[in-house]
Formats: sequence, C-alpha cells, structure tokens
Amino acid sequence: MAIMTEKNVRWGILGTGGIAGTFAADLPLVPGAELAAVGSRTGATAAAFAERHGFARAHGSWAELAADPEVDVIYVATPHAFHYDAAMTCLEGGKAVLCEKPMTLDHPSSARLAQEARDRGLFLMEAMWMRCNPAVRRIAELVAEGTIGEVTAVHADFGLQGPFEATHRLRDPALGGGALLDLGVYPLNLAHLILGAPATAHSWARLTPEGVDDNTGMLLGYASGAVAALTCSLVGETRNGASITGTLGRIDLPPGFFVPRSFRLHRMGAEPEEISFPFEGSGYQYEAAEVQRCLAEGLLESPLMPHATTLELMKLMDDIRAQLGVVYP
Repeated sequence: MAIMTEKNVRWGILGTGGIAGTFAADLPLVPGAELAAVGSRTGATAAAFAERHGFARAHGSWAELAADPEVDVIYVATPHAFHYDAAMTCLEGGKAVLCEKPMTLDHPSSARLAQEARDRGLFLMEAMWMRCNPAVRRIAELVAEGTIGEVTAVHADFGLQGPFEATHRLRDPALGGGALLDLGVYPLNLAHLILGAPATAHSWARLTPEGVDDNTGMLLGYASGAVAALTCSLVGETRNGASITGTLGRIDLPPGFFVPRSFRLHRMGAEPEEISFPFEGSGYQYEAAEVQRCLAEGLLESPLMPHATTLELMKLMDDIRAQLGVVYP
C-alpha cells in the first residue's frame, strides 16, 4: 500500500449508533483527522448523523460509502453480527478499515477478512481501543521491563446491570448476543496483552432461554504457570476492574479498566504509586491516531493490534463458546 502523504486522513463511519457517535465526537481530537462521510442503510439516518457531527457527506448505503473517492479509511461501527459484511464491503471498495470489536462472530470469518486485506494491500485493524490507551500501553511496558517480576496472575471482570429484555440484541443469538463477545472480549484482551495465548481454557456460564451466556467465568492457564481468572456478566454490575500480579509487585486498574486514566503500581518494599495520564474525550481518539500513524508509515497492520492477535482471540472465544454451548445461527 502506498504511504499516505496527504495532510489529512479522510474518515468515513459506517453505522450511526451510539458508538459511532462517540467515535465521531473524539475524531476532532486527532490531528489531521477529517470527518469526510458517513454511511447508513437509509439516507435520512446518514444525513442526520452527518449534520449532528459535522461530516461533509452522507450516503444511504454501505456500498456508496465504500465507493466514495474522498474517503481514505472507514470505521465500521455496526453491531458485531454485521461486521463481516460491512468490513468486506469496505475492503472491496479499496478502503482501509478499522472494525469495531469483536472483528466478526467467529475465527473463520475474521481470517477471511484478514486475508482479503492482505490480498488487496489494505490496512485492517480490530478496534480494540483498550490496547491503544496510554495507560494500558504504559502498563504493558512496565510488565515487559520486569517491574513487577514474573507475572503470575491476571484478574479482570466486566459486568453490566441487567436485566435485559428478551428482545434486546444482547440476548439475540442471531446478533451474536451474550456476555462473551460484547464484554468478555475486554478481560480476554487484557490477559492476552500480558500473558499471550493460553495453554488451556476452562469456562462455565449460565445461558438465557435464547441460548446465549449471561453470567460467564473463564479460567486460563499458561505454560509459564500463570493463570487468568476472568468474568463477564449481563446480570449485575461488577467492579469492572483488573489487576496484574507478579513475583515482585502488582498493578491495579480502576473500575473501567478498559479505558483507564490511571493505575496503581505496587512494588515490594515501596509505597504504592499512582500513575495518571492526561485524558480528553472518551478514549476512542487513541485508536484513530494509531490508524493514522500506520497509514502514514504504509503499514497494513498495527503492531498494537495485529491480525495474529485478533485471530488468536477469536479462536479462543470460539473454543469458549463451544464449552458454554452457545451457538449462533
């Protein structure tokens, strides 16, 4: 892919829901980001979104957005059951893609998207914004530097206060419902960031009458002897925090661990240290800035969220779903 030399990166957004709006609100915080176009399945919805957030153009179909010659990269912000079709449409239109997490509903379809992007020489990244967060990046550096010694455990939980109606997308198998893909992807990503792919994974969940998981526990084991104890839930708001424990100390992430502004470092023989970071917006600007950096350097993948990481996690979630008995049509 040719290295981009234009001053501005022209962004398109596919989808007009809440997460699309939050991303659009954060884009002006990124130097060189231009709000070029939005695409939706209806022209009126796209036009209203464009007017609300200051986009130059609105398109009444995904294909029209993908064909817009004044768009460089498209953020796919649909519910995840539609990620594959939306992202493939954008790639076929010759556009770089930032696709909301999880990339798709399963490993095979994510692998097809990654292969399509490689074949076309186009940038593709799963929008795991947590991995682009400055605090999380610093935590990864501290762990790699051995600041807390050899990591022995990762604990993380993400729970929402239910109950959700039976008609809600989180309970609909056809929409990839359940706690795992919507919430569990965050604890799993944190564990993977710190410890890599596990050697073993054991899980249990309560299933809804529709057949998706609403209260899920996962225990991962690693060749190093480390463990990760992770939970996700649609039936109660948990602390939504995380901790990383090592032989020489511990790092505690506050509630909202997936978008932290700070963390606490505990080291043997020292007072706890609170490490904070300046923070604007909602936190989506950091992944947008990473995309723009990659495009400027002519990269097809981000080293912060490469295809291999996405595919390892999709395969892990496939295996966990199989253990839980959650099947999507």
